[in-house]
Amino acid sequence: MNDQTPTTSRRSGGRAARRALRAAPLSAEKRAVSPGMQGGQLRVLSDIDIANIHEAALTALEDIGLADAPDTGVEILTGAGAILGDDGRIRFPRALVEDMLSVACKDVTLHGRKSENDLHLNGARVHFGTAGAAVHLVDVNGRDYRESTVQDLFDAARIADRLDNLHFLQRPMVCRDILDNYEMDLNTIYACSRGTTKHIGVSFTEPDYVAGALDMLHMIAGSEEAWRARPFVSNSNCFVVPPMKFATEACRVMEECIAGGMPVLLLSAGMAGATAPSTVAGAIVQAVAECLAGVVYVNAIKPGHPAIFGTWPLGLDLRTGAMSVGSGEQALLTSGCAQMHKFYGIPGGAAAGASDSKLPDMQAGWEQMCSSVMAGLSGLNMVYEAAGMHASLLGFCHESLILGDDLIGQALRCVRGIEVNEETLALDVMRKTCLGTDGTDGVGHYLGSQQTLGRMESDYVYPNLGDRTSPKEWLENEKPDLIVNATAKKEAILAEPSIAQFDPILDQAIRERFNIHLPQ
Repeated sequence: MNDQTPTTSRRSGGRAARRALRAAPLSAEKRAVSPGMQGGQLRVLSDIDIANIHEAALTALEDIGLADAPDTGVEILTGAGAILGDDGRIRFPRALVEDMLSVACKDVTLHGRKSENDLHLNGARVHFGTAGAAVHLVDVNGRDYRESTVQDLFDAARIADRLDNLHFLQRPMVCRDILDNYEMDLNTIYACSRGTTKHIGVSFTEPDYVAGALDMLHMIAGSEEAWRARPFVSNSNCFVVPPMKFATEACRVMEECIAGGMPVLLLSAGMAGATAPSTVAGAIVQAVAECLAGVVYVNAIKPGHPAIFGTWPLGLDLRTGAMSVGSGEQALLTSGCAQMHKFYGIPGGAAAGASDSKLPDMQAGWEQMCSSVMAGLSGLNMVYEAAGMHASLLGFCHESLILGDDLIGQALRCVRGIEVNEETLALDVMRKTCLGTDGTDGVGHYLGSQQTLGRMESDYVYPNLGDRTSPKEWLENEKPDLIVNATAKKEAILAEPSIAQFDPILDQAIRERFNIHLPQ
C-alpha cells in the first residue's frame, strides 16, 4: 500500500495540474477567436437585391428627401449640393450621394484608452459590444426590475472590461438617478471611462453639452492633442427621426462632435411597421436612405471624418405593437444591412444579440444566439446590443452580460469558419491512428494525438460558465446553476479594483471641475 501511495498522488496531482492549465485564461495569441475576425460568409441578399435596395434608397433621397434639418444643417447640405424644396424637405441628387460616398472614410479605427483595445473597422471584420438606453436593471435574484443608476453603469463597464468577447462598451443604460441631463451625460462618460479601457460610445442630450464633455475627455486623455490623436469615445447619434426626418437637436450635437474630433455613429432606428415599412426589404431601404443622408451631412462638414453607417431597423410584433428585437425578422434586418455596408465599403453597425425576454432564460438564449450568429456571419463590423439587453431594450442585466460573453464566443467561432488545408484534412493523422506506424498497431482513437493536443486550444472555444458535465458529475458538483454562477462571477469582478481607474490626482481634478455622482 505504501509503495502505491506516491504513484496515486503523482497521477492525481498531474491530472489536477492539467485541469488547472486548461482552466487558466489563454493569452490573446492562443485564443481560438479574437476581435475583428472576418465574416461575410452569409448572404441573405443577392447581388440583384443589393442593387435594387441601393436604387430604391437613391430614389427615396431624390424624390422624398428629409424634413426638419436645423438651420446649420440646411446651410451645410445645400452648400454641398442638396436641394431645399418649397415644402422644407431637403432632397439629395444621386451625383451628390455618389460624390460623398467616394470621400467617406472607408477604414475607421475606434481607439481604446489602451491601444490593445483598438478596433479596426473595414471589410467584414466583426466586433461585438453593448449598446442601448435601458431604463431598468434586471434583478435576477428577485426576478424584478428597478431603475438603472450610474453605479449600475459603472459596474457594467467594469464587467465588460473583463470579458474577452465584448470588444467595446457603448452605454447600455441610462443613469436614472441623475435628473440633470448635463450631469447625466458627463457622469456617463466618467463612469464608462473609469470602468473600461475599451472603446466607449455615448450620446448627448443637447449640443451645448458637448463642450463640457470634450473638456473632461481632454483631461482623461492628457491634452486636447492626445485626445484628437486617439479619440477613445464616439458619439452614438440618432440624427434622424424615422420616417425620413432629421432630428434637429441631434444633428447639432453631431456637428459639435465632428468639430471636436469625435467619431460618430449615424444611427437610423426605424421600427418596421410603425416608423419604417413593414417589409424587411422596405425597412432596409429606408434605413439605408437615411444613413446615406448622414454620410452626405458628415462629409460636407469634414470629408473623411470617421463615421459608422448605423442602419439599425428594429423588428415589431404587429399583433401587439411591441418591439421584437429577438425575432428572426430582426436577424434578417441586421444581416441585410451588413451586406449593404459592404456594398458601400463603409464601416457599419446594427443591432443583434438583444432579447425580448425579461430574464436570461431559454427564450433569451435562442433569441440572442440567432441574431448574433447571423450578424457575425454577415460580416457586420459593429454588433451593437450584443449582450445584456432584455425586455425589448428596456432592461439591462449584469448576469446576462457575463453569459453573453460565452454566447458571443460560440458565435465568433462560427464566424471563424472551417479551415481546410493539408494539416486540417488530417489524412496522416488518420493513417497513424487507424494503421499505426513502424510496425505498431494504430491506437484507434485521436484523443492523444499530437494534432488533437496541439490544436485543442487554438481550434475550440470553451464556455466559462456553460455546463458540459455529465448528469453524474452535475450531481456531484451540487447541480450548478447558470444564473447563480454568473452572479458569483459578477461579484468576484466587482470585488476587485477597476483596471481602468484614474490616477488619484486626475480623478480629483475631474471632481473639482465637474459634479461627479460616483463615490471615489
